[in-house]
Amino acid sequence: MSTGNAGNGTTNARQARTRNEPWRNWAGNVTARPVREVTPASVEELSAAVRAAAEDGLKVKAVGTGHSFTAAAATDGVLIRPQLLTGIRNIDREAGTVTVEAGTPLKRLNLALAREGLSLTNMGDIMEQTVSGATSTGTHGTGRESASISAQIKGLELVTADGSVLTCSEKENPEVFTAARIGIGALGIVTAITFAVEPVFLLTAREEPMTFDKVTSDFDALHAENEHFEFYWFPHTGNCNTKRNNRSAGPEAPVSRFSSFFEDELLSNGLFQAVNSLGRAVPSTIPAIAKVSSRALSARTYTDIPYKVFTSPRRVRFVEMEYAVPRAALVETLRELKTMVDRSNLRISFPVEVRTAPADDIALSTASDRDSAYIAVHMYKGTPYQAYFTAAERIFTAHEGRPHWGKVHTRDAEYFSSVYPRFGEFTALRDRLDPDRLFANDYLRRVLGD
Repeated sequence: MSTGNAGNGTTNARQARTRNEPWRNWAGNVTARPVREVTPASVEELSAAVRAAAEDGLKVKAVGTGHSFTAAAATDGVLIRPQLLTGIRNIDREAGTVTVEAGTPLKRLNLALAREGLSLTNMGDIMEQTVSGATSTGTHGTGRESASISAQIKGLELVTADGSVLTCSEKENPEVFTAARIGIGALGIVTAITFAVEPVFLLTAREEPMTFDKVTSDFDALHAENEHFEFYWFPHTGNCNTKRNNRSAGPEAPVSRFSSFFEDELLSNGLFQAVNSLGRAVPSTIPAIAKVSSRALSARTYTDIPYKVFTSPRRVRFVEMEYAVPRAALVETLRELKTMVDRSNLRISFPVEVRTAPADDIALSTASDRDSAYIAVHMYKGTPYQAYFTAAERIFTAHEGRPHWGKVHTRDAEYFSSVYPRFGEFTALRDRLDPDRLFANDYLRRVLGD
C-alpha cells in the first residue's frame, strides 16, 4: 500500500478537485452534487480528507462503483473515491485469510485469489462492485449454510469521524466489528477488509427450467438438497429457471465458448436488452415476450471454479427492489406476489429473482438472527417502476421483510427498529463513533434516524 504524508494531507484534501457535473449511480436513478471530490492514495490521505471536511463543515461519503439503487452514498459535501486504495495487502494461508484494500473491485479480488489458488466461500451474482461497497450494503449470493460476503469478513480497518484509524476484529474492538461489517457508511469509511478464504474448489452448476408450481411446491426439498439454490420466475408466465450449485470433485467442464456467447451474451444480454427496449416502448407486448423469454434458455450443466459459476455478466441496466423475508414465509410471499401481478395491469419484463441465506450475527444484516429468503423485483431502466415496487413492498412488509440497504425501498428507522433485533445496538454505536453525523446524508437520516 502506498503511504502519504499526513502533515500535508489536509492541504491536499482542500485542494481536491471541485466537481462541476453531478454524480450519478449505475442505474441513473440517483443524482448528487458534491462540493468536491477526493481520491486519496493512502489511508493517511483519506484521514486528512475526513478531518478537512469536518473543519470546513462538510459531510463526507465514500462511493465505489455506484451499484446501489438507493442514495446511500450520495452527498452534497465531500465525495471520497477509493479507486487508488486497491490491491491485496496480505495473504495468510495458515489463518485462511486475505486482507484487501477497500477500493478493490470484487472482479479483481476474485481473479487475484484464483491465481493464488484461493477463493471466497460464497459470493453474489455480479462482481463489479468494490469490496467495501458490496459489504457495506449487505451484498449476498445464495446458500444453504454459507452466508453473505459480509459474513465472511474476519477483520476491517475504519477511518472514523475524527480521522483516526480503527482496526476491528472479533478480538479487537469487537463491538465495532460486529456492526461495521454492514455499516451503510454510517460508522466511518472502510479502508481495508480481511476476508476468510479457502483453497479454490470446483462447483457444478445445473441450470434447468421448472414450472412455478413445481418450484414452489418443492422449494424446501430443493433448498435442503443443494448447497446453493436459486431461481427466476418470469412474470405473466408460470415458468421459472432454476440453478443448483454444488461442490464437485471434478473434472473441470466449463461452459463452452459457443454456449457462453449464445446464452450469456446473445440471449441474456443482447436479445434481452432488445426485448426490454421493445417492452418499454410498447408495454402491451410484454406478456407475449415473457412467454418466449422464459423458454429461451435450455437446461445445461457445467463445472468450474467458484467465481465463474456464481457470477455472470449483467449489461442490461435496471432498477431493483429486494426484500429478505423469513425463509419459512418465502413460498406464501411469492405466491402473493404472483397473484398480485396476475390480477393487475402491470407489465413486468424482468424476471423475479429468489435466493436464500442462513442466519448470521451482524446487526444490520438482512439475515440477522433469522434464516432468510430474498425476493428481488426489477424494472428495465427508464420504465416507471413505482406502482410495481409499491405493490410488492406492501406484500414484503406484511411478512416482516427487510429491504436490501442498496436497493429501492421506502422504509424508515421506525420500521427497522421493529424488524431488526439489534437495531438499537447499531444506532448506539453510531452515536458513539459519529456523534456529529459527519457521515450522514438524507438516506441515513431516513433509515437510521437523526
